[in-house]
Amino acid sequence: MRPGGKLRGHLRVPGDKSISHRAIMLGSLAKGLTRISGFLEGTDSLATLHALRRMGVVIEGPDAGRVSIRGVGMNGLRAPELPLDLGNSGTSMRLLSGLLAGQRFPVTLTGDASLCGRPMRRVTRPLTEMGADIQGTQAGTAPLHIRPVERLRGLTYRMPVASAQVKSSLLLAGLFAEGETCVTEPAPTRDHTERMLAGFGYQVRREGASACLTGGGELRACALDIPADISSAAFFLVGASITPGSELLLEHVGINPTRIGVINILREMGARIEVLNPRDVGGEPVADLRVGSARLRGIRIPEKQVPLAIDEFPALFVAAACAEGETRLTGAAELRVKESDRIQVMADGLATLGVKAQTTPDGIIIQGGPIQGGHVESHGDHRIAMAFAMAALRAQGKIVINDCANVNTSFPGFVSLASQAGLGISAPEAT
Repeated sequence: MRPGGKLRGHLRVPGDKSISHRAIMLGSLAKGLTRISGFLEGTDSLATLHALRRMGVVIEGPDAGRVSIRGVGMNGLRAPELPLDLGNSGTSMRLLSGLLAGQRFPVTLTGDASLCGRPMRRVTRPLTEMGADIQGTQAGTAPLHIRPVERLRGLTYRMPVASAQVKSSLLLAGLFAEGETCVTEPAPTRDHTERMLAGFGYQVRREGASACLTGGGELRACALDIPADISSAAFFLVGASITPGSELLLEHVGINPTRIGVINILREMGARIEVLNPRDVGGEPVADLRVGSARLRGIRIPEKQVPLAIDEFPALFVAAACAEGETRLTGAAELRVKESDRIQVMADGLATLGVKAQTTPDGIIIQGGPIQGGHVESHGDHRIAMAFAMAALRAQGKIVINDCANVNTSFPGFVSLASQAGLGISAPEAT
């Protein structure tokens, strides 16, 4: 990363990763031909696509974000010949655990070393309460061995920690369960699964903090246009906000109310973000976002915004490093069990660049100030790598970010798109 520069122009970042995962899963279980545009061709969502192919689903594409799925119906999946390798994708593993818990064949879910070190009991325990037979390691991690059971039972479950992945996994299992499955969350999380189930013609009842469905129904094929991922847009929202002379228009971005914490937090810090041309696309709210440079100030991040911005905090930590004063985050222990311990890894990287950052068990305290150059370790975490790329806009020296191959998990083409916008970025092995 060369220091300095500014971001200008019009961009459309890749499709939403969360929605891409769910579109493949539900399209595979639906009856008929589902056509998808805007599919994210990153390694995480491709892991889901390849897993469903290996269970007998005919999937054409992806081709420039277009995918066609010939759904096999609720009971049409077939046993894969080998364990399903899901790479680094926690979403694939947790959601497929629910989807496969009620199937009539055994299957093993595995992944890379990072994924096999991430906690899975938060999903396997409630699935076991539904009658599923899922065995992980003694530490509660993958590989997960799922064996067929006579039947699943509907479950009323109050989640101890807000997690869209746990909620979605249980709702997907509930499709195959007898009776009603109801999941209550302690704080709002992304509701893409509920919205998409409705789009496929499956009734989901929402009452306050609960989402409920009754098993035994069917999904009907449909057409889906996946919006640009706000988690990917977040890096450019931060980059333009922290850099004098920047102005960007980010097109067709998903602004689901369960995902807009990054906009709310940046605005509270003083960012200039306009929401233009809001519209509804396939049940998901979408808009264009205009962002320009602003003088950011440190804040105490409201805990109610944490679940709405859980994937965007690496970028927000860079905003905090460029803000005047202190930024304090609490209530975000979930960040310690992502692709990396994002609290510690970001704190270490910021310290390398001369920024004062003090970790706490569930958050971080960042003191805004000058950013130096240096060598930063991303620990194979795509969001860490892209966050520090944006830090270079305000750095006083070159920043080298190591171990960046996993950027392709969520943002293929990041290097070329960021360069096009004005970031001084080069990656010798980028494709």
